Amino acid sequence: MRITIVNQYYLPDLSPTGRLASYLAEHRATLGDEVTVVTGSGGYAGTSLRRGREERGGVTVWRVATPGRRARGIFGRALQWASFLILGAWRLVRLPRQDVIICLTTPPFAGLLSIVHRWRRGETILVQWTMDSYPEILEVAGLIKTGGLAAGLGRRMSRWMLSRLDHVICLDEAMRDVLQSHVRDQGPAFSVIPNFESRDRFPFPEKPPRWEGCDRLGLDGRFVVLYCGNAGWGHDFDTVLDAADTMRSEPVSFLFVGGGVLYGRLRAAVASRGLEHVHLHPYVPHEQVPSLLGASDLALVTLADAAVGVMSPSKLHSYLAMGLPIVYVGPRRSNVAEAIERFDCGVRVRHGDVDMFVQVIRRSMTDRRWLAERRLCARNAFETAYCDEVALPQIDGVLDATLSRLCEPARAGGRAAA
Repeated sequence: MRITIVNQYYLPDLSPTGRLASYLAEHRATLGDEVTVVTGSGGYAGTSLRRGREERGGVTVWRVATPGRRARGIFGRALQWASFLILGAWRLVRLPRQDVIICLTTPPFAGLLSIVHRWRRGETILVQWTMDSYPEILEVAGLIKTGGLAAGLGRRMSRWMLSRLDHVICLDEAMRDVLQSHVRDQGPAFSVIPNFESRDRFPFPEKPPRWEGCDRLGLDGRFVVLYCGNAGWGHDFDTVLDAADTMRSEPVSFLFVGGGVLYGRLRAAVASRGLEHVHLHPYVPHEQVPSLLGASDLALVTLADAAVGVMSPSKLHSYLAMGLPIVYVGPRRSNVAEAIERFDCGVRVRHGDVDMFVQVIRRSMTDRRWLAERRLCARNAFETAYCDEVALPQIDGVLDATLSRLCEPARAGGRAAA
């Protein structure tokens, strides 16, 4: 079977969506499929990769030209998105007919590329693997006016596109509800499959090598609360910073590793408050992530109330893989809240409840038995619901079911003609 996966980022880029796309691409290649990836040359953190064709992990990767510098603001992002949509569509129509095209939602409305391919080449199964809901995420970020003209156009575009797809994979039930509201009574089949991480990448309970940043940041002997990944749209750090302010004289360090549109604001807030126990560090290479997680005691996830159903924090899955308990500042119904409620692998704190956040940190520092139990619960959650060995077969099932559903009318028509 010929399968193409479309996403703006792909390995060796450090984007979480690029890593997820690689897991699926290489998995399908091992099953004997002819797998192609269409991606961009501009990296997630502002780096650039060589354009053109390459072979990686049994997969053919086509990189089209996209700006390498990290975009700022809606116009810079729109330029990156437009360049990928135009050049990616050109690459897709030049491919032979594909049996399946799976588009992630970076950039928004990437599913349009698969529709163009089907118009040009004939019958192809079209699947959207949804990472973010558009245009809602742009409204949450304040990049477009909520309910305004741009938002209305975005919803009409989403409705038109979704109605032409065959299947949509969502990351949690709230996201499914948002997208189903776009298509109303007509549209594709929907399924909920959470994001995941590779089990081989995070052996347990083996300890990874010591992270090189421990000495430089003076983390030895400190209780480390880690936020690893993008600090961007849909995240909120006010409660965390207020708690850090409260705990400035205690042996706890808050470590933010990554980047994103809120990183500069976060850095300025830390400096203005004089929070010397709050450290900001740039993204680390992919291979260093297990060591970074191994140097931490508790993992932090934040999500703005308005972002439920709009985005799904991907950092959760590597935390769980490493057996890190979660402290989650955000609303119910998100994939993070669902993991905590189902597996007892952490604690959810409401935005603004600084006292509760501080209590969670202090209990984690003093009640080592409770923390150890949460570690086992975190790893159990990973192995039960959030690892590749569970999720990839679920995606295989989506493809098999979609193929069977679309082939059934043809078989019925053949019997009638006979």
